[in-house]
Amino acid sequence: MAVLVCVTGAGGFIGSWIVKLLLARGYAVRGTSRRADDPKNAHLWALDGAAERLTMVRVDLLDRDTLRAAFHGCDGVIHTASPMHDTPEEIIEPVITGTRNVVEVAADAGVRRVVLSSSIGTMYMNPHRDPDAPLNDSSWSDLEFCKRTKNWYCYAKTIAEQGAWELARARGLDLAVVIPVVTLGELLQPSMNTSTLHILKYLTGGARTYVNESQAYVHVRDAAEAHIRVLLAPNAGGRRYVCAERTLHRGELCRILAGLFPEYPIPTRCKDEVNPPKKGYKFTNQPLKDLGMKFTPVHEYLHEAVRSLQDKGFIRKPSDTKVLPSRSAPPQNSIVPMFMSKL
Repeated sequence: MAVLVCVTGAGGFIGSWIVKLLLARGYAVRGTSRRADDPKNAHLWALDGAAERLTMVRVDLLDRDTLRAAFHGCDGVIHTASPMHDTPEEIIEPVITGTRNVVEVAADAGVRRVVLSSSIGTMYMNPHRDPDAPLNDSSWSDLEFCKRTKNWYCYAKTIAEQGAWELARARGLDLAVVIPVVTLGELLQPSMNTSTLHILKYLTGGARTYVNESQAYVHVRDAAEAHIRVLLAPNAGGRRYVCAERTLHRGELCRILAGLFPEYPIPTRCKDEVNPPKKGYKFTNQPLKDLGMKFTPVHEYLHEAVRSLQDKGFIRKPSDTKVLPSRSAPPQNSIVPMFMSKL
């Protein structure tokens, strides 16, 4: 019998890829959704191995009975289910209480390891951090700063992750946390997601300028792979893993997109023409590389993201779109300088 892994939020952007990769490795997957028969999850049934080894169950993160049924008999749990917006009335309790329920029910069920999908927003939202020091296990966002700036998603995810660590230590649960950054690539699900909206506005003409900001990015397949490797590696528990490929200023992001897809109205001017380009947070992805991770280069996952938007009808599909060259030869005008984030 195949080893059983529960993936909460299985129909989401990262969750769908986790399910796909687990099925490809021969695992049985129990996916959770707010509705077990939700038509938004139809894409999961089209995955190789789904007919034989995928089951979907209804779970309300605030209802422990549904979590008990979902986790029963599972070797591991990957918890990705989370709302992603900044409406405090609708996000704080589901994220904080939901995460606490997942940890406690998993401990009760004797799950071998829980992998929590957190957010880079739990690390860098701190005005007192040293901008020259890479984020690490001890980096936490400042809760008062999150409240003051109304970053309720970062606020809730920070409390939720801190609470998960406290509970795991108290219950003797093997917990690990993967911290994805802005995640891009092929959409398996039919709906739009927040991180892909990040680039959509640059392709449709919805943004005539780009903001003066820098962020870290990663391929969605790599984000899914990171969760699975952290779940399976014997000694991977007990730490936080930043899942990021590189940091880019928004201007560099737009230049790569324009080099790949010059037919779209991608902005060439920064909204802030006075201040120097802002530098992003630094990080190290070496702990994931130590688990065997090899990160996909940015030009590849940006290309896949745009192609996916075309295929799903979110943007027009020109007949003269450029073909991506081989992996060893990045497209002309899209070469990206190396940053300290590549540590």
